[in-house]
Amino acid sequence: MHIVDRRLNPRGKSLENRQRFLRRMKGAVQQAVKRSLQNRNIRDVLDGGEISLPIDGMAEPNLRRGDGGIRDHILPGNRAFVEGDILPRPPGSRGGKPKDAGEGDGEDGFRFVLTREEFLDVFLDDLELPDLAKRRLAETEEETPFRAGYSVSGSPSNIAVGRTTRLAMMRRVALHRPRREEIEALQRQIEECEDDESRLALEAKLKSLTEKSRRIPYIDPLDVRYRRFENEPKPVAKAVMFCLMDVSGSMSEHMKDLAKRFYLLLYLFLSKRYKKVEIVFIRHTDKAEEVDEETFFYGPATGGTLVSSALAAMRAIIAARFDPAEWNIYGAQASDGDNAHSDGNLSGQLLREILPLCQYFAYIEVGEEGGDSSISRSPLWMLYDGIRSELQPLSMRKVCRRNEIFPVFHDLFQKRDAQSKVTP
Repeated sequence: MHIVDRRLNPRGKSLENRQRFLRRMKGAVQQAVKRSLQNRNIRDVLDGGEISLPIDGMAEPNLRRGDGGIRDHILPGNRAFVEGDILPRPPGSRGGKPKDAGEGDGEDGFRFVLTREEFLDVFLDDLELPDLAKRRLAETEEETPFRAGYSVSGSPSNIAVGRTTRLAMMRRVALHRPRREEIEALQRQIEECEDDESRLALEAKLKSLTEKSRRIPYIDPLDVRYRRFENEPKPVAKAVMFCLMDVSGSMSEHMKDLAKRFYLLLYLFLSKRYKKVEIVFIRHTDKAEEVDEETFFYGPATGGTLVSSALAAMRAIIAARFDPAEWNIYGAQASDGDNAHSDGNLSGQLLREILPLCQYFAYIEVGEEGGDSSISRSPLWMLYDGIRSELQPLSMRKVCRRNEIFPVFHDLFQKRDAQSKVTP
């Protein structure tokens, strides 16, 4: 048997070699991607880019001249030497590697261009929504019906009229069942016939056709076909991610840029790794609203600051559309930490009501450029820090510079042991 592969080749002429190289250099590529993230923004990352790989990690098996061995014969075709000549052994038989100028070791980096998909695959390789497999729904399976041809038995509501009619017509043609037009034409001939002998012959023929028509029904039970369905087990992993962002007047352009970059990366991660995860975007000033992706990232709205409005909107949406018994609920909030003093108690109360419904809640506090990311004294941070100490599934990080977004994102959403608890 001969098999001809007629699939179209991709544009890359060396696709197999490229994939083989990426598999072999996976560790070096991951390290190079992490280094390149320090000085690149998210928009550049989404386009892929060039990375530098150390040449030491690219060693391949090769042939070299051995150190030992003595030859006392001359190969045919030699014109330069005669028997008895002694030749010095060539130095540097092991080869070398490039060095940088000056003292110490150095290396020439190998420049390699990654596509957008390759770059994101490397970065998102070890990321996963925390504890997704802990919930019962993530471990069970549901039966999903799908079409599986036709059956000779079934519910009347599933009768395939087209298939049944076609089979009945095929059977009638095969058995030569008299058509109604033939019987009616024969009856008219009998009425118009005046010859008794011819009339008797026509009546006998009419009787034969009528009996044959009765023996061969128009639709036989054997002709009936029903649409057949089979149940296919599919794993249930329904999850919803709530993205909350402060766009109030206290948020500077730099802070908004950090928050938007974090959510751009979060949205990309969720869309790539979890195709069935639903994402709810909520932005707030002193009022909160559920918006689409475009408005969430690029809408011009601004105003005061009431964090409780966003938390109340999240709680209302959960109650209306996402039953915690059927959905894995995750939340992520970005803010500068400012909030009205009178709103603190209500915000804390709402967060305490929301956290038991969530598998995980991440709070990202964005600060001014050049600020200290290690500590925060903002009202919202102090409020959340007190709630975090109550062993709630809440993690908190602060970001002040662009190159801190990727490490913080990686830290918040790294793969965790299914049995381990979420650590702050």
